[in-house]
Amino acid sequence: MRPRRLATHGPRSAALLVTGSALALAALAGPAHAGSGPARSLTLTPLGTFASGAYNGSAAEINAYDGDTKRIFVTNAAAGAVDVLDARDPRALVKIASVPAPGVNSVAVHDGLLAVAQEAAVKHEPGSVAFVDARSLRPRSRVTVGALPDMVTFSPDGRYAVVAGEGEPEGYLPGQVDPPGTVAVIDVGDGPPQQSDVRIAGFDAYDGQETDLRSQGVRIYGPGASASQDLEPEYVAVDRTSRTAWVSLQENNAIAAVDLRSAEVTSVTALGSKDLSQPGNGIDASDRDGRIAIRPWPAAGLYEPDGVSAYAVRGRTYLVTANEGDTRDYDGFTEEARVGTLRLSPEIFPDSSTLRRPENLGRLVATTTSPTDAAGRVTEINVPGGRSISVWDADGRLMWDSGDTIERVTADLLPRDFNSDHAANASFDTRSDNKGPEPEAIAVGKVGGRQYAFVGLERIGGVMVFDVSDPRAGRFVSYVNPRDFGGDVSAGTAGDSGPEGVTFVAAEQSPTGRPLLVVSNEVSGSTTTYDVTRTR
Repeated sequence: MRPRRLATHGPRSAALLVTGSALALAALAGPAHAGSGPARSLTLTPLGTFASGAYNGSAAEINAYDGDTKRIFVTNAAAGAVDVLDARDPRALVKIASVPAPGVNSVAVHDGLLAVAQEAAVKHEPGSVAFVDARSLRPRSRVTVGALPDMVTFSPDGRYAVVAGEGEPEGYLPGQVDPPGTVAVIDVGDGPPQQSDVRIAGFDAYDGQETDLRSQGVRIYGPGASASQDLEPEYVAVDRTSRTAWVSLQENNAIAAVDLRSAEVTSVTALGSKDLSQPGNGIDASDRDGRIAIRPWPAAGLYEPDGVSAYAVRGRTYLVTANEGDTRDYDGFTEEARVGTLRLSPEIFPDSSTLRRPENLGRLVATTTSPTDAAGRVTEINVPGGRSISVWDADGRLMWDSGDTIERVTADLLPRDFNSDHAANASFDTRSDNKGPEPEAIAVGKVGGRQYAFVGLERIGGVMVFDVSDPRAGRFVSYVNPRDFGGDVSAGTAGDSGPEGVTFVAAEQSPTGRPLLVVSNEVSGSTTTYDVTRTR
C-alpha cells in the first residue's frame, strides 16, 4: 500500500505517516516537546519481521547484530536457545540456525565472538556465559559468573565482556537465598576466555554502610539484606575508552561505576526522584477514570532505569537511561501498594480524601518504602519509574529529562489505545496506574553528525526517538509503532508487541549501507528491522 501523509493540527502539529499498520510521527513542535538547537527529523521505516510464533514466552527478547556475517542473534527463552537470523536482506529475515542456550537472558557479539548469558537451572545459583563462534556457531568456551546474569555486553575495544549479575532473591522467608549482585569482567583479549579470565566486581565493600547509602538516597530495603545482597545490577553500558562500565541498579534507583582494569566497583550513586507535581512532569495516574488525564500530582517518580547507554559529546561521557521503574514482590515481602491504601500525612496532604479517589491517585501504584513521619504516615508518595528518558553526566548528575513527553506523544497519536498493556488489545488506559508506557530498552546512535536515543516502550509498544546531541536539552524527534491495535495479540495478528531489545546498526555495518535499527519484541516473539533515514 502506498503511504498516505495526513496532517494533524493543534498546539503540537505533526505529520503522520501511515504505512499499513505502522504509525510514524515526524518531529513535533511546540513548548511541551521543545529543546534548544536546530530541529532534526528522523524517520524509522519498518523493513522486515521474523516471527517466532511463540506468544508471551520471551521468544524474542534481546538481540545483537554482527556486521561481518550480517546476522542478528536473538534470545529465545521459550526455546532455550539463541535464534540466528540472516539479515543480508533486512526486508526478508530468515532463521538459519538455533544455538542451544537453556536459561538464556542476553546476547552480545564482537569481532566474530558471540557471548550468551545464561542463568542456572536454580536461579539463585551462579550462572554462566557461553562463547560461540559467530560464523560457524561452534562452541568455544564457557565460564561461570554470578547469579542471574541478566545482561552481557562487550567493551568497544573488544577487550572485555561485562556481565550484570542481578542476583535476585529466592524470597525473604527464613531459609530462602538472596545471592549477591555482581558485575563480571571477562578478559577476552586473547580469544575465548577460560575461568581464570573472569574477575568478579562485587559490592562487599559496601556491607556495613547500608545506613549511609540510604541517607544518600540509594534504596537498600530487602528485609535483612546486606548492601551486597540488595544491590541488583540490571544493565551495563561501557564508555568509549573501554575503561569504565556504568551499571543500572534498577530496584535500588542508582548507578554503579566499575573500573574494568581493576574489576572494582568505584562508586554507587543514587539517582533521586522526579517531582511529578511540576508542570511538564505530569502523569496519567488512574486506570478508572475512562479518559486521558496527564497532569501534575503531589508525588515523586523514582527513576529506576532499566536500559542505559553511554555516548560522548565533546570528549565527555554521558549516560541515557530508560526510566522504566520496578518493584519487589517476593515471598515474605512486597512493596507495592495503591495510594488509596496508604496512610497519608495530613500536614503534607491536607486533601488526602480527594487524592484517594480512584479517578485521582487512589489507584496509582506506589511503594511502601515511601518516606514517613514518626507516626508512620507517608510524607512523600514514591512511585516506580519516571515514564521518561534522562541524560546524566558521568558523575550521575541529571542533565535533562523528557518529562511527560512520552505519555503526551502517545496520547496525541494513539488516543484510543493510550497506555495499553502489551499482552492485549482493547486495553485503553489499563497501565496508567502502574508505570504507564514503561520505557525500557535504549540505544544511542549517530546519524548525520547528531546523537539520537532510540527507546522501546514496553507496554504500548513502538520506538520513540530523541535527539540528545545537546545533553542538557534533548528533543523529541519521532515515534513509530508497528503494532496493529485491531488484531489479536495472543493469536499473533497484532504485529509487534512488548519491545525489549533495541540495537542501533551504523551505516558502515548495515547491509543496506544506511543506518538500521533492530527491535526484538518479548510478547509477540517477533524481531523487526527498521531503516533509519534523516529527512531534514
